[in-house]
Amino acid sequence: MSRTAFVRVCGLAAVVVTAASCTSTGAEPLNPELAPRDTVQTTAKPTRQDLTNEVSLTGKVTMNPLFGIVAPVAGQVRYWDVAEPTATPTRPTRIATVWLDGKPNNVDVPAGSTFGGRLVDDRATVTAGMPIASAKYAGYGIVAEIDGEQAYRIADAAQGTVQAQIKNGPGPFPCTLLGTIAALPVGTVPAPPPDLPEPDTDATGANTPAPPPRQEPEPNTSSEPTGLRLVCTAPADVKLINGAAATLELVTASAQNALVVPVEAVAGGQGKGKVDVVGADGTRVTTDVQLGLTDGKVVEVKSGLTGEETLAVPGPNLPPGEAAGQVEPSAGRK
Repeated sequence: MSRTAFVRVCGLAAVVVTAASCTSTGAEPLNPELAPRDTVQTTAKPTRQDLTNEVSLTGKVTMNPLFGIVAPVAGQVRYWDVAEPTATPTRPTRIATVWLDGKPNNVDVPAGSTFGGRLVDDRATVTAGMPIASAKYAGYGIVAEIDGEQAYRIADAAQGTVQAQIKNGPGPFPCTLLGTIAALPVGTVPAPPPDLPEPDTDATGANTPAPPPRQEPEPNTSSEPTGLRLVCTAPADVKLINGAAATLELVTASAQNALVVPVEAVAGGQGKGKVDVVGADGTRVTTDVQLGLTDGKVVEVKSGLTGEETLAVPGPNLPPGEAAGQVEPSAGRK
């Protein structure tokens, strides 16, 4: 090896040794980007916007759908004897009266529908909004079966609006709600009393015919039970085909310029909830709020916030409730 080549090799080795000597031998943090435990990473501030509560249902066109008639007030129900109609009624049909404090509150089946059956016993005590009779709409309607969770969201849908869309057919168009969404038991109509023989005018009773054998009348079951369902009718100029699939959009309530927060920031429901308000120092303070409408993305806050707060996302974790008779692990220990 020449002297020049030897100098070049030694110089390269020196550079490698120098680079290695500049590397720190101290321990590096494994995750320097992680924040301390309990540090709030995501926050949100309340905003204001118009809000509507909408529910989407799947239904189908049905001939002569059954729906329920409810008691207008709490009281005692007294049914009327309803004659079998010879044609579709063009006027409301009086079917019952609910008496409260000595005052009658009449119950009618709307025009275009026929009486189906009694859902409770005559003289029964009923509550306001309780189904007491079934009725059958004469013609096409749209029926959507619903579950219990949806029922509470659309319980006040009668005060809102419904839009219907027939799959590959007409729509959207307004759909008029019929009756209640509550599940209906079997509807029955008592059989008329048997005809009795004319009284004998002969004092001796010689002309009195023998009484017919007594037969217990069987109730006439006029309507089948239903599950939770929503029934509505289309305008007269909309062409419907029995069995066609349909979609219903219900706007059950609306609010203008409502104070809203993300649903992820709220714990609770059914009008009551809790949020975590984040202070300037990053601490959380759990605050009770009164909730209103929701569209699934944001929820209305009716009270509990001013709108200037900063909220933690996600919201607070509510502790699970204790089962009846459950004892803390440390209870009873000395």
